[in-house]
Amino acid sequence: MSEAAIQQDIRLALGQCPGIRTFRNNVGAIKDRNNRLVRYGLATGSADLIGWQTVLITQDMVGQRFARFVSIEVKTPTGRLSTEQETWRTAVLKAGGIAVVARSVEDVRFLVA
Repeated sequence: MSEAAIQQDIRLALGQCPGIRTFRNNVGAIKDRNNRLVRYGLATGSADLIGWQTVLITQDMVGQRFARFVSIEVKTPTGRLSTEQETWRTAVLKAGGIAVVARSVEDVRFLVA
């Protein structure tokens, strides 16, 4: 199965889950008609899917909700992270976000538990 097919399965599965919102994050660059380089996407190495998971804060934090950052890098069963992707994943984890390397929908099921 291709990365695109795995990603589509993940997007469809998570799209049915209340409290989880993900977006496709294309990263790259292209030259415009004036031959200027235009970069797009969050950052080099940022994940294929980004978004948030709504979390209920405990009573000692006044019962408010917050959005926890979610970063999903989609890979085939044999795909490997680039150095930039690993750097991104580490930064998200250190900041308290969720960073997953997903090779199937099963790898993100914990988000909906």
